Amino acid sequence: MASRLNPYISFRGQAREAMEHYQSVFGGDLQLTTFGEAGAQAPGIVPEQVMHAMLETPAGYTLMASDTPEGMPYREGSTISISLSGDDADALRHSFTRLSEGGQVAMPLEKQMWGDEFGMCIDRFGIAWMVNIAGDAQA
Repeated sequence: MASRLNPYISFRGQAREAMEHYQSVFGGDLQLTTFGEAGAQAPGIVPEQVMHAMLETPAGYTLMASDTPEGMPYREGSTISISLSGDDADALRHSFTRLSEGGQVAMPLEKQMWGDEFGMCIDRFGIAWMVNIAGDAQA
């Protein structure tokens, strides 16, 4: 297997809900392992919370996530942004709409001075998303 670089998102007790939401947005195969299933036992660990999750989508996206146990440092959504880009305008517009639901649009998905359609939103889990649709894909 070649090396891969994937976003890995930390949550505080919402990893399962967030990853199931992302699966509803992007489709694909979601694998979840809880702390309890892995046999993890330490102060702050909740057995039902997610130790590791991986979503692999038909479009080739891979998202990973876990819950951060109580007592470990955690800053909600402030350390990453996830960028989606390409030329499948309909799919990317749909993703932006779905990701924005229950969250907030920081910049509407609109044509920009560089010719692409671009927008930013923060989803209901506090994760920042950037969506860029290649200029020649405008409908």
